Parts: sequence; structure tokens; C-alpha cells
Amino acid sequence: MQPFVPSDQNLKEFSVRAVLIGLVLCIVLGAANAYLGLKAGMTIAATYPAAVIGMALIKLMKGTILEENMARTVGSIGESVAAGAVFTIPAFVISGIWPKFFTATNYMTSAFIMFSGGLLGIMFVALLRRVMVEDAELPYPESVAAAEIHKAGQGSGGGTALLFGAMALGGFVQIINQLSLYSTSWKKFIPFKDAAFNLIEKGKAALAQGGILLTAPGISPAYMGVGYIIGPQLGALNFAGGVIAWGLLVPIISYFLAPAAMPANASTAEWITLSTSVWQNIVKPIAIGGMLVGACTTLFRMRKSLVTGLKRSISDVKKAASGEQTTDRVNQDIPFNWLLVGVAFAALCTFLIAAFIFKTNYMVAFVAALLAVILGFFFAAVSGYLVGIIGSSNNPMSGLTLTALVITALVMVMLGVKGNEGVAAVLGVAAIVCVSSGVAGEMLQDLKAGHILGGTPWRMQVGDIFGVILAASLLFIPLAFLHIGDINIAAAKDLDARQAAQVTVVNYTGTRPELQKSYTLDEVKALDSETQKEVLNLQDAGFGSSRLAAPQAGLMAMLSRGIVEGRMPWALIVVGMLMGLGFVLMQVKSPMLVSVGMYLPLETTFAIFLGGCIKGIVEMMGKKKGLSEAQKIRVENSGVLVAAGLIAGEALVGLLFAGLAVGKINYTIFKNPGMFFISLIILAIIALILIVVPMRDPGPADAPAPPKA
Repeated sequence: MQPFVPSDQNLKEFSVRAVLIGLVLCIVLGAANAYLGLKAGMTIAATYPAAVIGMALIKLMKGTILEENMARTVGSIGESVAAGAVFTIPAFVISGIWPKFFTATNYMTSAFIMFSGGLLGIMFVALLRRVMVEDAELPYPESVAAAEIHKAGQGSGGGTALLFGAMALGGFVQIINQLSLYSTSWKKFIPFKDAAFNLIEKGKAALAQGGILLTAPGISPAYMGVGYIIGPQLGALNFAGGVIAWGLLVPIISYFLAPAAMPANASTAEWITLSTSVWQNIVKPIAIGGMLVGACTTLFRMRKSLVTGLKRSISDVKKAASGEQTTDRVNQDIPFNWLLVGVAFAALCTFLIAAFIFKTNYMVAFVAALLAVILGFFFAAVSGYLVGIIGSSNNPMSGLTLTALVITALVMVMLGVKGNEGVAAVLGVAAIVCVSSGVAGEMLQDLKAGHILGGTPWRMQVGDIFGVILAASLLFIPLAFLHIGDINIAAAKDLDARQAAQVTVVNYTGTRPELQKSYTLDEVKALDSETQKEVLNLQDAGFGSSRLAAPQAGLMAMLSRGIVEGRMPWALIVVGMLMGLGFVLMQVKSPMLVSVGMYLPLETTFAIFLGGCIKGIVEMMGKKKGLSEAQKIRVENSGVLVAAGLIAGEALVGLLFAGLAVGKINYTIFKNPGMFFISLIILAIIALILIVVPMRDPGPADAPAPPKA
């Protein structure tokens, strides 16, 4: 295939402006995906928005199409580093390995984990690039779409106005939400009060025995944008998990717990607390069992592709190591010797982390480094192969990471490693493999787009190394902001409630001996945020809370500690696995997505479901209007741009307010805002925009169909 820019033509490509624009996009899109991954357990592929924004900025500077390609390549790599980070690094906190997240040591550990995984992914993809990119059997659907965006953008704006306009809207809604100008949530508990339900204590008067906690959808442009992108079917599956959790499991478990746990005259707040506790301590472990089966099912369904990818990876290494050199610009990769140096350096980083930070012995640290390299290579190859077939948006990173985690945990058990150092080593290897496979898939997708456009592979690979270094250095900050900010908000509410109840002393009931004492409220306020969480015994704060659910990290934390230390709540996990098996037997399309829906708060899955319904309405309108295939694709591409803009806008403003919360700056206007109807109006406006804007200009019916973004 002849590249858009021939090999013998040397346009400006690896320019300072292209790399700088890419680095800025790398951090912006990476931070946005970190926000989304922690809250919704999902990330979105950054290739499309990176292509549109990078193209717009480079065109303003009268740059070349290869500079646009470079900006997109560097800009999109931050999303894959962020995805690997949010799926694993919060697990160190959730598992109890890191009592405090925001420390210099944890920053260095996280940075080296992200850098080591990213570097491994880049080195392995550079090793395999030529064979995989030129394989006619791999269609690379998202790569082709990204390349066509750049080609089409040579004569038009390419959707920049849609993207930036949606970002402004998403950011504005987040601002008024955070300022608490009106109520953004609605909850109503409907108790079972009929005496007919009183099956346990017969003969008593009507007694409330549990009930159903109803919740409105979250007022979130980001969640609705995610729902729009994944569509009505997957959005419904995700919401089905929420319905199972909050409409079936929580009410029925609360029903049987209520006689022993609740007084007859319990208040609505006490019932809500019981329901939330049941969800946190019983339903979420069941959901983790379902996620485990879902991940295994995903890998089983892809078994042929996985085996093919493994076989290809071995043969491709032999071809790459043969030393074939070419002077053809569009086929020049980083030299093989430098690839080996990069792999060795990443392995050394892993060894040092395990030996000197996680405090394992040298043999365990060596095995951890070896596992990271071996598993990183195979899963990077498999990830790249799967991206070539289905695109990076559908890359089963969590399933690959779960496999790496289980293998590593079993090896650590065989080596006799126990305690926190064993759990930490398992999570560290899993995190490196997760980042590696994510970076490999995203990078191979970009290299294919660059191959179509005529980009120089080694320059794109070096650009991605810069992107990984920057992302690894800075992405800890948005994670810390979100974690600490959420704790501060929860602690402030708890302290306000204690003051209102005229409580003057807090007695510490935890297990940390250095904190064993009674505290005045002023003493608690003087503590750092994470110590406040410990002293106040805040269960719903920080990573793993209802606002930062981090479902994949919760799964990794429970599995790693459960396997290494034998502390798995197997009864609940097995129940969840049987539930997942039931989903498989019912031929549910994505058992993993249903289980994630059970793990997430209902308002999150409800808002995602609304976004999916909106996408369904757009599809029905297109069908009713008789749009051609080309028009349907244009409508879909425009809708994806608007949805991506809503996500990015809310995420970036949300991170800004998280920073204010870290600084304990009170920015709310009303403590108890009312007027929930305003929230419904905002939801309606977002829905209208997601329908009207894409349908406004579907283009001519007889024009060639653009590729799907």
C-alpha cells in the first residue's frame, strides 16, 4: 500500500510544536481518562479526540500532516497509561498496602510502575511492528478511521467546533454541580412495612424489614457521554447490573438482616445506611466473583485470537532479531540493540521496586522482574493483535491483567512469599503488565495510522517514549487529587454532623497503635486527610468509595490479598462466580459489564444507561429518516465527538475542583440545596444536544462513506 506521504518525501514531522502539543494532549486526555476510570470503571480511546485537537492546532500553525500524526500519536498514549494506572494502582490503597497514598515513596513507585510498563509496551511493539502492521488479515478499524480524519482534515475543520463546544458544556455543568447551586441527587427509601412481610417475627405489629432505595441518575455529562459511546445494548447491560444489585440483592439481604440490625422505629437515614453497608460488604464481593467469570469468559471467547497472537509473537521476534535493516523511511524502527536496552532497563526498574520498596528478597524481586518482562511481552503482543482486529476501544485489558495477576500470585505463593510484600509484588507486576498491554495496543493502533499516512516509525516510537515519561511523572497527581479530595469532602460532612450532634470527642477504634487515643474535633481537623479517614473510620471515602468506585482495582486488591494470604471471602466470591456462570448460560453478551454495573453506584449506571438510550433514539431517527450508510456513519462520528467532549470537559473541571478539595477550600454555595427539578432540566438539555447536534447535518446521501470513528 502506498502511504499518503511517500517514503522519499521528507515533510516536517518530529518538530518541537508537534511533540509539545502531543505532550499536552497526553496529560489532558490521560487525566480525563483517570477521572473516568475511577468513577465509571471505563476509559475511552483517545485516538479520535487527539486526532481532531492535534489536527486543528497544527493547521493553525500551518504545519504538515505528519506533524498532525505525531501530535496524535504522542497525545493518545496518555490514555493507555492512565487506564493501566487506574485499573491497578488504587489497589495498593484498597488492599491496605499503602495506608497513605499521597507520599513521596508512593509517587516514585507509581511513576516507575507506569514508566516500566509503558517502556516495555513500546519496546515490544517496536519489535513486532513491521510484521503486524503489514498483515493484511488485521483490519485496524480505528487506525483507518484516525488516518482518514487527518486526510479529510486537509480541507475542513474536521469537527473541532463540536469537540470544544461539548467540552465547554461538560465543564459548565460540572461547575454548577460542584458549587451546589441546586440538588444534584435524589434518594428515596421505600420500606417494606406490611405485616405480611414479617415472616421472621410473627405476631408482632407491622415492622419495617428492609426496603428498596431508589436513586435518580447522576447529573453527569461524562457518564451520559460514556453511555452514548458504548450504545444502548451495552448501556442496558451495565444498568442491569445496577438493577440486580439495588433492586434485588440489597433489598432481599436487608430484609433478612433488618430484625437483628435495625430498631422498629429506624429512621430513613438509618435504612439508607444499612442498604449502603449491605452493598459495600456483601454485594460488591459478589460482583467481584461475577467480574472474575466475565474476564475469563472474555478471554475464552478470544482464545483463537490469543493463541494466534502468542504464536505470531514468537515468530515475529525471530524475524526482528534477524537484523534486517532497511533504508526505507516508513519502515525504520528503533534499532534492535536499543530495544534490548529498553527492556533491560524496565526489568531493572521492576527489580528495584520489588527489592527495595516492597522489601522482598532478591530472588523474589528477580522472579517479579522476569515475570513482568515475559508476561508483558506476550500480553503486549496479544493486545496489539486484538487491537488490529477489534480496535483499542474493545481491548480486554482487565482480563489480561487479571490473568497476569493470578499467575504472579500463584508463583509468589510457590516461592513462599506472604504478607504485604507478597501482595505488593503481585500488584506491582500486574500493574506493569496492565500498562504494558494498554500502551502496546494504543501504540500499534497509532503506528498503523502512521503507516497509512507515511509517518516514520522510529520517530513515533521516540515521541511515545516522551509521552510515557511525562504521563508516568504526572498522572499520580490527578489520582491523588481525586483520592484526597474525596476524603476531604467526606471528612468535612462527618465533622459537621458530629458538631451538629454536639459530639466533642472521637475515640479511635482502628488497629494502628500510633493512633490509639481520643481526639477532640479540633485535633481531628488538624490531622492530614488520610489520617482523618482512619480516625473517623470513613468507609465511603477515597479509592473504592461510591464516588471513586475503581471496580477493576477493587477486584485486583481482593484477588491478590486473597490468593497470597488466603483471606478471600470465598463464600461471596463463589456466589458471584455462580451468578456469572448463570449469565454465561443465559448468553448474556457481556457478563463483565453486568458485574461492573453491580459494583458501581446506581446513579452512575443509570446515567450511563440514559446515554445509551439517547444513542438508540439517534439510531432510530436515522432509520426512520432513511439515512444512507454514509450519513449514518457521519451522524455517529459527530455524536462520538460530542460525547468525547462532554467527558473531557467534565473530567478536567472535576480535577480542578478536586484540587480545591485537597486544599480544603470550601467552594459550595448551599449546604442543603433543593430544586432537584433543575437537574432534570440539565439532563434533558444534554440529551437534546446529543440528539440534535449529530442529526443536524448528516451530509449528502450519495457521498462516499467515511470510516467509523
